[in-house]
Amino acid sequence: MKRIFALLLTLAMMLSLAGTAFAEPITDFVTYQTTANEMETFNILYSQYAKELDVLTNCIDGLLSNDNYGNLVPGLAETWETLDGGLTWTFNLRKGVKWVDYQANEKAEVVAEDFLWGLEWVLNEKKNLAANMSMPSEMLVGAQEYFDYTKELPEADALALGLEKFQEMVGIKAVDDYTLVFTCKAPMPYFATLGSYNCLYPVSGKLLAELGAEGMKAVSYDTLWYNGPYTMTTYVQNNEKVLTKNPTYWNKDIQTFNTVTVKMVDSVDIAFQMYQTGELDNVTLNEANLQTIYRSPSHEFHNHLNEARPTKYSYQIHLVYDKKLEDGSPDVAWNTAIANEAFRLSWYYGMDFTNYLGRINAINPLNCTNYCYTAANLVATSDGKDYVQHVMDLIGLQPSSETYTRFDAEKGAAYKQQAMEELSAKGVTFPIQMDYYVQGSNQSALDTAQVLKQTFIDCLGEDYVVMNIKTFVNSLIKEVRAPQLASFYINGWGADYGDPINYLGQETYGKDNAFYSSAYSKIDLATDEDLIAQYKEFTALVDAAAAINDDLDARYKAFAVAEAYMIEHALVIPLYVNISWQLTGVNDYSKIFAAYGIQNNRYINWETNKQGYTTEDYVNFAKVYEENRK
Repeated sequence: MKRIFALLLTLAMMLSLAGTAFAEPITDFVTYQTTANEMETFNILYSQYAKELDVLTNCIDGLLSNDNYGNLVPGLAETWETLDGGLTWTFNLRKGVKWVDYQANEKAEVVAEDFLWGLEWVLNEKKNLAANMSMPSEMLVGAQEYFDYTKELPEADALALGLEKFQEMVGIKAVDDYTLVFTCKAPMPYFATLGSYNCLYPVSGKLLAELGAEGMKAVSYDTLWYNGPYTMTTYVQNNEKVLTKNPTYWNKDIQTFNTVTVKMVDSVDIAFQMYQTGELDNVTLNEANLQTIYRSPSHEFHNHLNEARPTKYSYQIHLVYDKKLEDGSPDVAWNTAIANEAFRLSWYYGMDFTNYLGRINAINPLNCTNYCYTAANLVATSDGKDYVQHVMDLIGLQPSSETYTRFDAEKGAAYKQQAMEELSAKGVTFPIQMDYYVQGSNQSALDTAQVLKQTFIDCLGEDYVVMNIKTFVNSLIKEVRAPQLASFYINGWGADYGDPINYLGQETYGKDNAFYSSAYSKIDLATDEDLIAQYKEFTALVDAAAAINDDLDARYKAFAVAEAYMIEHALVIPLYVNISWQLTGVNDYSKIFAAYGIQNNRYINWETNKQGYTTEDYVNFAKVYEENRK
């Protein structure tokens, strides 16, 4: 099967090149990130953000990866299997894989015990602060218990832990240097998909011994050890990072760039200027640049406009239920308002976000509509029906290319009136002030925030809510999230593995491993009894679905009920999927494309063209891709 797929992929590439004959490939790729998305850690076990994982996935390999159709393919594990329906999983590691430093000097061999060291780090609360522990704690025998054990230890004792207690408690075993066995709490036929995510990534025990726990927490590009296709040979904060081909990399069959340079820019406008001067090989277009090119047939890039493939991320409005004022005191008016269901539903039904979506995709804004929390193409029931369609059926919405179908002005107005009456009775005065933060140096983000503000004015009125655009300097986490200054965030989630629990579990109540609940919404700090009751009901529905392990159809349908409940009570408000327009010298259809994991931005096997691809090229790429999917 793999040989047949390889032949098909080769044929696809040959066909796609027919429209770009004699294209000169890019050997040293130059791309960009905005300074708002600068890396804050080099520890792949700790990071939960694309800004870091999109880089680090090129530096460190895990058990498995994906191909450009999302299929699981070997990584450090050559083969994997379960013989008992998913209760235990065996991964057979390849031999001779090397850990190297950033200059590609060999340091050690990658062995099965490295995966034990990696998982111990993830599950040790004092080492990793609960980051990335939700997946293994839900799946593996003893994982939650080990996390709880380390949480109760004095910090010094937890940081000093090796593998002895970990191996006593947790369902992972290094049978020998090249055989790794995981024991799940129940049969989990989807467990292998977690093999492409960083919570199961390895770290060399020798590196940990060299750095110590505090050194590993603060690991930098030049102290990190690598086993992936690239090492990071240069890092200048807020300037650039350079990935260089790893000459010791185990997979000699893949195609890599000699170097990948990631330029840090303050805005997409600057990135566009750099693309114009040939300094970048790709750029995502903001609304202004896209409109200028699209409306000008004579523009040099008019015939090179390409609608990008959707990213794996689903974006939502995350409401904050325990907001603070700048002096650290509770924002009583906001906290009272957002706990009110009618107030939330006035947003859900009363906001037409079409103009906001135009900031993402000015030509086809409604392509970006998102009515569910979970992204499409993650899983499907046995009849081929996408999980998201099950949710859509329950909430009674269907996508439209003509209207923003969730918008119902009459319902929005009714809920607004109800909220004003109920909140006024509690002493709340209107308009409700709400604070939304963007990085002050990011003009594109500021412009998008202005569009969002105008949407609130047009749809809900300034007699009801006033959106204050506020700015942070460098770190949203440190400057905004930690002091709890924002009223709401717009942020996305991409699945870590192939199951809906990885989306819905981020929003549950009373759980350390619920990322958005603990880091953004602060629901566990809320005091409104009705709000808490709703979150507990949602959490119970999620837990009930997660307990179904022997019937995937029943599992997915139960999760759909939980997700519909969350949406219908507007605990979180789905907003968009990212389908942008770009100018690029990369064929996106040749890239890894999976609905989960961290593999999609690996710079391997990319078909490229120094001259950039045309709109016609991309139409052909899509056609060939879909033909080979069949």
